[in-house]
Amino acid sequence: MKLKVVGRKVYDYIRYDLKEIAFPSSLPDPPHIKKRRKLTWHERFLILKEASRLYAASWVRDIGPDLRPNDYKKDDGSQEKLDGAESATKEKEPSVVEDLALAARGGMETLRPALQRVYMTRASAYRDALKSFIEGYQEGVQQVMEKKDDVKNKEEGDGPKKST
Repeated sequence: MKLKVVGRKVYDYIRYDLKEIAFPSSLPDPPHIKKRRKLTWHERFLILKEASRLYAASWVRDIGPDLRPNDYKKDDGSQEKLDGAESATKEKEPSVVEDLALAARGGMETLRPALQRVYMTRASAYRDALKSFIEGYQEGVQQVMEKKDDVKNKEEGDGPKKST
């Protein structure tokens, strides 16, 4: 008898609870949402094919105009050319990633100073941001305290004076 009860409980657990744990059902849709039709196998295949193409293309550094057409607008000659001095300064300053990549090629001896530069730059930026936040916070507190003092002085000066 007990074995039958245990067997029934295990069966119910597997049939109902385990299914809900593995594949939880979502909350019902709000009443204003219209249900869509189910996709056919062919439509599912086309979606999977397109998603896999986009995923494979995302591993390339420059994705190109076919995936991001708004980023690659046609050059109609209306763009202004950069001055020679501006383009020279852009070429001279490598990005942080490029700097670290060059340092990584040189080994640990060159990577350590590059990483220290990056961390010191970030630390100084955080320190400056914290200083400016603290200064702004103190100014705000000062303004609030001045307003409270003004209100208190006004109330004391305007209030009726009692003579005893």
